[in-house]
Amino acid sequence: MVEQQAGIIARLDRLGRLVENSMLVVLLTSMILLASSQIILRNFFDSGFVWADELLRILLLWTAMFGAVAASRENRQIAIDVLSRFLPGRWKNLAMTLVQFFTAAVSGLIAWHSYRFVNDSRMFEDLLMGDWPAWVFQSVIPLGFAMIAYRYLVFGLASAWKVIRGKGVAA
Repeated sequence: MVEQQAGIIARLDRLGRLVENSMLVVLLTSMILLASSQIILRNFFDSGFVWADELLRILLLWTAMFGAVAASRENRQIAIDVLSRFLPGRWKNLAMTLVQFFTAAVSGLIAWHSYRFVNDSRMFEDLLMGDWPAWVFQSVIPLGFAMIAYRYLVFGLASAWKVIRGKGVAA
């Protein structure tokens, strides 16, 4: 039974990675094609898409959020990790556990406040790209930070379990 659940979790994890990676490929490809076509249209035909610059900014936001979520799945965020180089095994795990819980808390706080921002944008009926509701495009911010917070909470719990049991040294 436990092995079957582990297999389901592993498949869900692979599916999540596939979705994240696919979104990054689609977003980056879209940005490259749109930006290239804008350059060609402006330089050679004195024209362009009126909405392209705004859409490129939105695509950049989405790419940044999906990239951050993808980096968090591997626990590969940017870190300045001076203290853990000098700490012995169990203290190193404890420091990593605290950092992971802190990262989860900060990401959760950002998710909450970005949700409030998006909700305000929805209530004030802000528009982007002409007549599209802005909150639709902005919704990636709270969702991305909520996913990051969740991941680091799970990492923190796993790391805390190692500290409690006295096993393993954080990498």
